[in-house]
Amino acid sequence: MRLMEDELFPSTPGKFKIERAHTINRQFHRCFASTSTMFLWALFLIALTASYLSFQSFVDTSSRYFNASWGGMHWEKQIRASATPRRPGGVSVLVTGAAGFVGTHVSLALRKRGDGVVGLDNFNSYYDPSLKKARKALLTSHGVFVVEGDINDARLLAKLFDVVPFTHVMHLAAQAGVRYAIENPASYVHSNIAGLVTLFEACKSADPQPAIVWASSSSVYGLNEKAPFSEADRTDRPASLYAATKKAGEEITHTYNHIYGLSITGLRFFTVYGPWGRPDMAYFSFTRNILQGKPITVYRGKNHVDLARDFTYIDDIVKGCVASLDTAQKSTGSGGRKRGPAQYRIFNLGNTSPVTVPALVGILERHLKVKAKRHVVEMPGNGDVPFTHANISSARTELGYNPTTNLEAGLKKFVKWYLSYYGYNPRSGGGATKASKSLERKGRK
Repeated sequence: MRLMEDELFPSTPGKFKIERAHTINRQFHRCFASTSTMFLWALFLIALTASYLSFQSFVDTSSRYFNASWGGMHWEKQIRASATPRRPGGVSVLVTGAAGFVGTHVSLALRKRGDGVVGLDNFNSYYDPSLKKARKALLTSHGVFVVEGDINDARLLAKLFDVVPFTHVMHLAAQAGVRYAIENPASYVHSNIAGLVTLFEACKSADPQPAIVWASSSSVYGLNEKAPFSEADRTDRPASLYAATKKAGEEITHTYNHIYGLSITGLRFFTVYGPWGRPDMAYFSFTRNILQGKPITVYRGKNHVDLARDFTYIDDIVKGCVASLDTAQKSTGSGGRKRGPAQYRIFNLGNTSPVTVPALVGILERHLKVKAKRHVVEMPGNGDVPFTHANISSARTELGYNPTTNLEAGLKKFVKWYLSYYGYNPRSGGGATKASKSLERKGRK
């Protein structure tokens, strides 16, 4: 204990004071030196971290630039070339959903008459994307450039309107299908409501503002029992989420017309069919299953009443779409502000001749030369309605719309395309088996 005290407290008082003063001074200098070193190290680490983050940001930005499916001088050159009309007085149209069924046909019709067309499509997997890619290839062969992107991408839309002063927008992009809404309801809100708003925000800010024609749906008539369906009929009782989003779309478009002066025409399509159609549609899936020897499900309404649809051939729908573009007045807004009243219209585009689903199957059987294996069941509560029937008097008067293709003739053209596209030769024999194998190969692509 004494030794420890001697080491800590020397016997000479003066020596203790001097050495303790020196010790405190040395400790102070060490502490100061240590603090300075730590401060310098801290500055170094901060600088190093900042440099890393800046570099990482540069890498991320570069990666997004090089990996983006749009942008750059070459891309802009392609956009401008595709958007340039090739006839005097031609229009420049942005077609959303261009790789879709109706979008492809409308884009081709506009291009063939010399208008400028730029397509936009996200190529989602709601149905076989290879069919959409094939449609894109068809458009490309006719000089239509299709941008792969989403209508919810505000930056992309702003860029498109910055590169090209589109005179018109044909908005056909949407999440389609009545029954799929039960499986994936969010996709309908994402595309049919949020996507619509994003697109219209871009249109209202564009200079000049384009005139807009967009696809609503006959589904908005919902539980309406009055026939034929007229544009003046009530549409506040939707039978499906899909119908509800389309009805919401009509209200949203009216708002943009009222506030921002956008010229808007809504088209209520009635069961569109034909070549390059959608695989989820009944006539398409019936054809596939009949050729594969599989049973088809035919729904029946209450009291054993057959379901009926106002089937409308794609060429007739295209004529209505093009006529809507040709008769659309200019938007009246500028810089996002309304300068005066703007045109607002809604039209039915149908065939006015409803046909029952069993009759549809009978026509397919004749053209395919194969008997269907029918499985008749009661219609489930999945959003389908028992019948549709269009009153097209307004479209006749204002658009000169006059459908000319009946279901018999239209399905004949569809079957011819279907057999050709899926590589089926009815003259080679072994019909259903060969078609089945061909369809399976297509499905794997």
